[in-house]
Amino acid sequence: MIRTIEEYSLNALPALQTMIYDGWVLRFAGGYSKRANSVNPLYPSTEPPLAKIRNCEQFYAAKNLSAVFKITPAALPPALDAILAEQGYRRDSPASVQVLDLTGLTPSFDEQMTASQQLTEEWLTDFCRFSSVSNKNKPVLKYMLKNIIPNKYIVSLKAGSSAIGGGVGVLQGEFIGLYDIVIDSAYRNQGYGQKLVSGLLRLGRSAGAKKAYLQVMSNNYPAVKLYSGMGFTELYQYWYRIK
Repeated sequence: MIRTIEEYSLNALPALQTMIYDGWVLRFAGGYSKRANSVNPLYPSTEPPLAKIRNCEQFYAAKNLSAVFKITPAALPPALDAILAEQGYRRDSPASVQVLDLTGLTPSFDEQMTASQQLTEEWLTDFCRFSSVSNKNKPVLKYMLKNIIPNKYIVSLKAGSSAIGGGVGVLQGEFIGLYDIVIDSAYRNQGYGQKLVSGLLRLGRSAGAKKAYLQVMSNNYPAVKLYSGMGFTELYQYWYRIK
């Protein structure tokens, strides 16, 4: 299950470039987000870990990036996290991957939401404003969202005629994955986050999804509380190793 969700998450956030190296998935996106600029050690390897780490460092250095490793309980080889720690890589950005059963959820659509399977400039501009995405990184984010291959919903939550939040739901297998969930800072802590997530879940259910998953930073206490209150439970944790 862990590897399956990790594969789904790779597909839901396409990097600008991807390289497969002896069972490890190397992703490059100009430094925008750790998820899209990290080594994902998902599959069995044949080369010695230290040699592979050094080679990865060189691949990222050639793009003016530092090597970052994403570690999950399914990372291979199993000792990789300890090896990276011994090599001076610190643990960073711990996150929780959570799941929810949707089989009892009634499909419906919230009139305050708009949903599209295509990215629009209006949605992108709103999202970048809500999330403080820089002008430099906006084209990178646009590329990623436009190049998602599985079916997706790109949604906005409205208050009157103005967007106050947005998110992305990516459908693969029996899951809908929730990404880029954000509410305008002026409207937070007013129940809109739950409304947005609930709307995405119901859209997913209407498309046949039986389960949902999401990734949330462990120190994002308001989001963790929101998802827990909606019934999400932790499946596993991951973190990054950064030198």
